[in-house]
Formats: sequence, C-alpha cells, structure tokens
Amino acid sequence: MANICVVCGKRPQVANNVSNANNKVKKWVYPNVHVVRFTFKGQRSIKRGAVCTKCLKSNKVEKVV
Repeated sequence: MANICVVCGKRPQVANNVSNANNKVKKWVYPNVHVVRFTFKGQRSIKRGAVCTKCLKSNKVEKVV
C-alpha cells in the first residue's frame, strides 16, 4: 500500500542524509499515515483509507470508532 493521505494528498518525499564529511545519500521520508474509518466534515458516509495524523488533528476528518 502506498503511503498517501486520502485527504490532503501528502506522499513520501526524497531528502538527503548529510554526514559530517558532507557526504550526501538519498533517503525517503514517509508521512505519518494510518488506515482508519472516517467521515468528512458535514457528511454521513463512512469511508476507510489512509489519513495522515495532521488531518486527524486539524479536524479535517472525523474518526469513526
């Protein structure tokens, strides 16, 4: 499964690991994504998908328990 947020579209990024000797090695930085059941604000339909924690904290979606 890809680490892509359903709400905001946040996806993995490429960054550099930089050592003390200034050697640069490519690395992947993954978003904090969890698969949850959720509803969008103002809607009643329940969906299931990967949502980043930033979207959950900012109340863009509501987690269904």
